[in-house]
Amino acid sequence: MANEIIEDITAKVIADEKLVSADSVLKTTQRELQGDAKVAAKTALYKKGQSERKREEVGVGEIQTKLISINRITKVVKGGRTLRFNATVIVGDKNGRVAVGNGKAREVTEAIKKAEQDGRKNFKTVPIVGNTVPHEVIGKFGTSKVIIMPASEGHGIIAGGPVRAVLELAGYRDVTAKCHGSTNSTNVVKAVIDGITQLRTKEQIQALRHGNKG
Repeated sequence: MANEIIEDITAKVIADEKLVSADSVLKTTQRELQGDAKVAAKTALYKKGQSERKREEVGVGEIQTKLISINRITKVVKGGRTLRFNATVIVGDKNGRVAVGNGKAREVTEAIKKAEQDGRKNFKTVPIVGNTVPHEVIGKFGTSKVIIMPASEGHGIIAGGPVRAVLELAGYRDVTAKCHGSTNSTNVVKAVIDGITQLRTKEQIQALRHGNKG
């Protein structure tokens, strides 16, 4: 194996019209191989990043769903107990439209399907400034309270599971959020929806002020 490598290296050296010792050839080749490996690794990472960005771009505008919770509902009737499931999902297109949907059925898959259909009927349009929210806002539902704050580019979404799901499907990428009070996932999700639907851009506020003056 080593002889074959040396022969290949020697052929390369002769083709380049360079006359050097075998030791220096092996050392040079090792450095070259290491350099080629680094270049190949960087190229692979770049291509991977490009493909991930392309997948993200394809996802924008397409309606996506995320399951938040599934609760079992037991009802006692004359003939015994009946078992049903209640599913809560988030529906959004990552481009300013998001909704929460609920569905009940005897089977889990059917409950999720009904929840998705319910969400598609109740889309809310929210403003996006860059990749973040226009201003700080507080959303409330029941005893749950969520504080949503803007963040600089590249900050990412710093929030819990249900809150992150809503913000991601709404299209935000740089947001910080904190939850207070009840941590029930359904209540937290509805509190986030309440908060982001209160958001207004500068242009929207100016238009409202001019309308009131008129």
